[in-house]
Amino acid sequence: MFKFELNQVVKIAVSGEAGHIKGRTEYSDHINAYYVHYKAGDGRAVNSWFDETDIKAIDKVGAPDVSNGWK
Repeated sequence: MFKFELNQVVKIAVSGEAGHIKGRTEYSDHINAYYVHYKAGDGRAVNSWFDETDIKAIDKVGAPDVSNGWK
């Protein structure tokens, strides 16, 4: 069972950067992982895998504007 939905806006806990979930995977011997598309601190668009414990959901009110082709 997944904690986050596809296209959901999330925050990367360690860096505070935010993006949206492009993919997700589950394993028999590891926690769920999510492929997140986000804007890095230096302005680059980045895609990276994160464990479920490394990201947090963002409320709509605090969500960054990801409407410029991010979805």
